[in-house]
This record gives sequence, structure tokens and C-alpha cells, in this order.
Amino acid sequence: MNTNTFSRRSWLQRTATGFGALALHDLVQATQSPLAVKASRFPAKAKRVIFLFMSGGPSQPDLFDPKEYIKRMHGQKISAPVNTNELRVGTDKFLALATHGEVRPRGQSGMMISDLLPHTASIADEICLLRAVHADNNQHQPAALQFHTGVTADVRPSMGSWISYGLGAENQNLPSFISIHPDSDTRLYGSSFLPAAHQGTKVIIPSSNKQSPIDYLADISGDAKAQRTRIDFTQRMNKRLLDRTGTDARMEGMIESMETAFRMQMTAPELVDLSNESEATKQLYGIGGKDTDKNGRACLLARKMSEAGVRFVQVTMGGWDHHGDIRNALPKSCAASDQPCAALIKDLKSRGLLEDTLVVWSGEFGRTPWSQDLSGTSPIEKHGREHQPESFCTWMAGGGIKPGFTFGETDDFGFRPVSGKVHLHDLHATILNQLGLDHEQLTWRHLGRDFRLTDVYGNVVKEILA
Repeated sequence: MNTNTFSRRSWLQRTATGFGALALHDLVQATQSPLAVKASRFPAKAKRVIFLFMSGGPSQPDLFDPKEYIKRMHGQKISAPVNTNELRVGTDKFLALATHGEVRPRGQSGMMISDLLPHTASIADEICLLRAVHADNNQHQPAALQFHTGVTADVRPSMGSWISYGLGAENQNLPSFISIHPDSDTRLYGSSFLPAAHQGTKVIIPSSNKQSPIDYLADISGDAKAQRTRIDFTQRMNKRLLDRTGTDARMEGMIESMETAFRMQMTAPELVDLSNESEATKQLYGIGGKDTDKNGRACLLARKMSEAGVRFVQVTMGGWDHHGDIRNALPKSCAASDQPCAALIKDLKSRGLLEDTLVVWSGEFGRTPWSQDLSGTSPIEKHGREHQPESFCTWMAGGGIKPGFTFGETDDFGFRPVSGKVHLHDLHATILNQLGLDHEQLTWRHLGRDFRLTDVYGNVVKEILA
């Protein structure tokens, strides 16, 4: 192999020696397309991933991990279990802030879930709750970048791009990676040094039926044959240039993207149209609801995309950054996301898709057990919570993950993990493992060394595997 571990040539060699057998036309396509289906390195439990990203940092003390000590000490100063030299804006008093609402056992599993998440509570026996996840940065952009790419700085391929690169696309008429309502930071769904064909395709749920969810999806010519003729002419020119210049990843990515775009114009318009879904399905997701319409449409589209063969779909839901007045703000965030996320699990299960679809729900970090008062004078009922990367909650469902299982515990403050600690590198390693990919072997040579999603870290969390 001359450039990277999972190059198309090396994949063909592995396929011929036992990593999987494909039809001859698939082998030919693999030499031409970076999105051709690739065999996993070992039997996979999941074929695809849906990542529900709660941007801003959901409050795990209020939703999943209440602490009796904090409840008992509400409004009183507690000893800070942190380095007092750290800058903690608005939290210098370290006043304990009790959980808002009740967090109680749910389902046969007894999983602890808040009254603010009644729909999530109804799927308690389908999900696996990780209560001691931790990250390395307490600021939004670096923490979000690490969750999506494995690093807190630099430009690296996102998780969806790595998975696309490792497995290819299930449906050659669609992208392998879709990002619905993505953050403005394009690094969160970019392919970096991987071929451009693996970057995420941005999708925005339109407020009007006259708008397209995907830029330039409509064929303005209205004539597929004429469009095909124009593309063929352009592609011949591109390939002629590529033959003269040699290997050019950007040019190869452009050629592949044009082909994918043409195929999408033939198939995607019907796929992104939600009008043909039943009224019962729309009601399940909360479509048409005051609080749930936007996220309901996003989650339903995620199901449709996954069902159609998109390998990795991420849905971003913002509004979780509650530094102030969390008692009024948190219920609104929960109301907007709870029903759509739970509906996705129920819908996938009813269609027989949950078994081989891995769903991941998480923010970039959590919130502190003590209060935050940015004004310095407001009553504690109007306080919020500061960022907390030291421990937070993530849940997973389907794809070979133990259902109705809670893993990990934090200390009496709900601050540091005391058991079941899961770093983001471990989480990434586990996601890849369920897809039949070895996180240590899924690499790309760049700047003289092999890069991977987990860098030089990470262990598969075997305790949560079914």
C-alpha cells in the first residue's frame, strides 16, 4: 500500500484473502469509487449509526444522575471537589443546586430518568445509559470538536467520515454521511485529509415546501438526459486533467461528488419528502407540534435516510447551554427533543431496524452539581449550571448494545467518575467496534504518520455489549 492502511488497493487484497467476498462488479467499482461497499474487519452488530447531538451540554444531574447529598444541601455552600485555581465563572460560591423535578426509576430496568423526559422514560428498557463519560475540555467548540473528531483542536476527519471511509456507502445513490441541522463549525462534519467523498452532506429541514433540504438538489434543467450529458462532458475533462497531474485527492473527490450529486437528483427528492408518511408516524414524532415539529422532522428524516442506506446520520439539536435560569430553560429544551428522540427508537424497532442501527444520544459535556450565578445577585431559583466535562451522561440503543442497562457511577457530588469511566476515545472505539471496525486499524497516512479517530488511545467498553 502506498498511502494509507485502508486504501482501495489494500482493501481488495484483504477481500481476496478472506475479509469478505463480493461480486465481480463490486470489486471493479471498488477500484473506482471511494464510497464502494467495503467488508468489515470482523462480524458487525450494526450497519449504520444515528448520532443525536444535544449541543450545549444537557444537565445530567437534572435528567439522569441525581445526588441525595446535593439535594439535601440545596442553596448551601459545599466544599468544591475541584482545583480552586481553575477559573469557574459565576460558581465561586459553590452553592449546591438540587435537581429540578423528580428523577425516578423507569421500566423493568429501573433506569433513572427525569419527569422532564417522559417519552425517553418510556424507552428505558431499550437504551443503555452511560453515567460516567468524560471529555478533555470545558469549552463548547473544543469539546464538540473532540466528540465529533477525537481531538480538541486541529482539523481532523469527523466520526461520520471515518465510518464512511471504513465501510463505504450502503446506497450508491446517496451520500454515506448526512448531517441534519449541523453546527456552523464545518469541522464537525468535514472529512479533513480523507477523500472529500466522505464529508457530511448538510441537510436543513425547510420551513416551506418550496425550499429544498439539500442545497442544489433540484435539477434546474428538468431533463435528466441533458444533465447526464453535461456531467459526462465535465467528467471527461476532469479525468483528462487527473491523468496528466497524477493522484489528486481533491480532484478525485470532486469527480465522485458530481456523480453522487447526479444520482441524488434522481432519488433524494422523494426521500426527503415527509408528506408521504402516515399521520400516525407524524404524530409519533411530534410533527406539527409547537415544540417538537423541527426536531420531529429531523428525526423522521434520519430514520428515512438510515433505512435508505445512509451509513451515518447526525442530528444536531441546540439549546442546552443553561448557565442561567435552568429551572425555566431546561423543560423547554426537553420538550423540544424528548418525543422526537424516543419516537426514533420506537420507529426503528417497529420496522426491524433497531437491531442493526446504533443510536447515540449525547451532548459535548454535562453540567455542574453546584449553581452558577452570572449576575452575582440573583436568587438561587434563577441560577444555572456551569460546564462539566469531568462526567456526563450519554445513552445508546440498538446495534448490539445492552438494553435497559446503566453503566458507570459518579461521586456524591456527581462530579468525578468512581466506576465505569468512559472517555470519548473509548466511546469512539466502541462505536467502531459495533460496526465491525478495529479502531486501531482504521487509519490514514498523513504528514508522515498514521492517523485514526482515537489517535493513540481508546478501549472498547465491553461491559455494555449485548
